[in-house]
Amino acid sequence: MKTRLESILSILFGGIFGVLVIIVTIETIARKLFNVSLQGADELGGYALAIGSTLAFSLAVFGRNHIRVDVFHEKYPTRLQGWMNWFSATSMAVFAIFLCYVTINVLTDTIAYSSTAQTPWATPLIYPQSIWYAGLVIFACVTTVWAIRATFLLATGQITELNEEFQPKSAKEEIKEELDDLAQRSNIDEITNKS
Repeated sequence: MKTRLESILSILFGGIFGVLVIIVTIETIARKLFNVSLQGADELGGYALAIGSTLAFSLAVFGRNHIRVDVFHEKYPTRLQGWMNWFSATSMAVFAIFLCYVTINVLTDTIAYSSTAQTPWATPLIYPQSIWYAGLVIFACVTTVWAIRATFLLATGQITELNEEFQPKSAKEEIKEELDDLAQRSNIDEITNKS
């Protein structure tokens, strides 16, 4: 389930910015060659950034990529590491839920005032803001499930599993991921060069 959701979010994230790249390219070429503007590439860029960032929040949870100050983390006893990892997971869930709670007011105000973007398109803001809010809800759901999992592991005394699943990535893990990614890219390059 986790891998499937991670794949879907990654595809959505990549798709959003892939479309944005095409639009910005067309906008740039049209301005340079024909002195014509699409009048909205920057607006779409803002929406892509807002929506893409909420998807990235969830992807960062899956990959344990949210920044944590962990200078002394490995030096602490295993049990204390477990408590710190649990606190980190639950704090992230509380923060995500708080974000959803606060930003619902933005949607309420947008609906109440029939707000539109102050751009030539005058886009009704309820559409991009609803998608943005949906991304925040996904983030809240992902972090809540993570917090429940961490709480279960802590409550049942499975500290080793808790630390394996929730500790910040070590430098060794990050280097291994980079080397694996480099090897995969090298294999793709070799296959491409042979054909």
